[in-house]
Amino acid sequence: MLLAGAALAGVLVGAGAGAWFVASRAPADDEDASRAAPVFLPMESMVVNLADSGGDRFAQIGVTLELENAKVQEQVRAYLPNIRSGVLMLASQRSTAELLQRAGKEKLAADILAEVTRTMDYPPPAESERAQADVPEDAAEHAPARRRTQRNPVRRVLFSSFIVQ
Repeated sequence: MLLAGAALAGVLVGAGAGAWFVASRAPADDEDASRAAPVFLPMESMVVNLADSGGDRFAQIGVTLELENAKVQEQVRAYLPNIRSGVLMLASQRSTAELLQRAGKEKLAADILAEVTRTMDYPPPAESERAQADVPEDAAEHAPARRRTQRNPVRRVLFSSFIVQ
């Protein structure tokens, strides 16, 4: 009976040590889990005439914005009419030759991101990083309403469809 009690105590001590080990490693795992998965905000497909001579070429473009989190999604939705207009203006300045090349599509995506950044009053990426380094945490409350100092929560511009005719 004494031997069985000692064995049970050993098992309990081992289980406790194992639980402590797992619990002590959990915060590192939680850090990875706390990095929220991005949220994707698809915009309606757009059809735009291209800047080719003759004006008979067009593109149908589906754009999806990759956002930091769900909270940002509501903020971006408030600006969608302005963003959509800017995307249409940017795409209509492109030629068929530009948009058929990967580099042309990448340039358009970068320009759309810059347009979203401008529309939502975020500083450009390099300026945003400087602003974050220079502004104390409590100064965000006193920042001018027109120019945001935090970095842009819109991470990337993705194309969900891209047809040029």
